Amino acid sequence: MGVSGSGKSTVGELLADRLGVPYADADDFHSPANIAKMSAGTPLTDEDRWPWLDAIGAWAAGRAADGGAVVTCSALKRAYRDRLRAAAPGLFFVHLDGSRELIAGRMAAREGHFMPGALLDSQLAALEPLQEDERGARVDIGADAARIADEAAAAVRGRPSA
Repeated sequence: MGVSGSGKSTVGELLADRLGVPYADADDFHSPANIAKMSAGTPLTDEDRWPWLDAIGAWAAGRAADGGAVVTCSALKRAYRDRLRAAAPGLFFVHLDGSRELIAGRMAAREGHFMPGALLDSQLAALEPLQEDERGARVDIGADAARIADEAAAAVRGRPSA
């Protein structure tokens, strides 16, 4: 989980590889209407997000019995994570977190993504970090992607990273 530009897709793929489980990117679950809205610089509403979150939760729940999976999703608000957990109760959230400057720089450098950098501030404003009663861990994104994935894997496995 994390704001756009935090490295979810890159780290998610690496994490899935380290854990030996399937990977999915939540961006692939968005409706064409949601993508068009975000491409135009308009933040999604909760009503836009509910079907998207339900599809992600169903995908995750379908893989729980087979050893799990990694799915990257912004999951910025507690209500969104609660909705995902309603479908897949065993979810463990890895919050990829870093400074606004670092994330903005990454967003400016990437090409071909529908999410404009102009929406970063709205995502940061909406972000509700993991709470103590939520299964998950915060991982700083200041290191290279391999190191971040190693820390995330250690957190998922329930032990400190090396």
